[in-house]
Amino acid sequence: MSALDGLRLTAAKKPTHIPAIVFRRNKLSNKLWEQIQLAKSHIDGTPFIVTKFRTIKDKETGLRRQVEIPKRIREWWFKNDAGKVCVSVRYGTKVIELAKGKHSVEVENAEALVKALEIIKTAVEAGELDAQIETASGVLKAAFKK
Repeated sequence: MSALDGLRLTAAKKPTHIPAIVFRRNKLSNKLWEQIQLAKSHIDGTPFIVTKFRTIKDKETGLRRQVEIPKRIREWWFKNDAGKVCVSVRYGTKVIELAKGKHSVEVENAEALVKALEIIKTAVEAGELDAQIETASGVLKAAFKK
């Protein structure tokens, strides 16, 4: 009896590339995760820091090296005139229209903000906002072609 007999073997291969809409969906899902963690850190009163790598050139030696720097994350939420918290979902610099003529979600407090962001994240991962993501992506692409 072989050690592999207990495993279920298949002929599946890893895809060489993922479809563009799945890539965009994952990108927005990651940004929503950052917003959820940022909101949770505001509730707890702790800092939330995501780091990224940046390549810099040493002026003395001329060598390039990578340094880790904190990533700037801007809040997607704001307070409206009534004192309620509103959150708008962004894809790049564009605000996504969640429903016809509706660009933001209004919630009572910070705890409800986290729940709303998690609901939006599950909707994005389920593909419910694919049309809006595609539209925002097209607008952003057109801005680069100018």
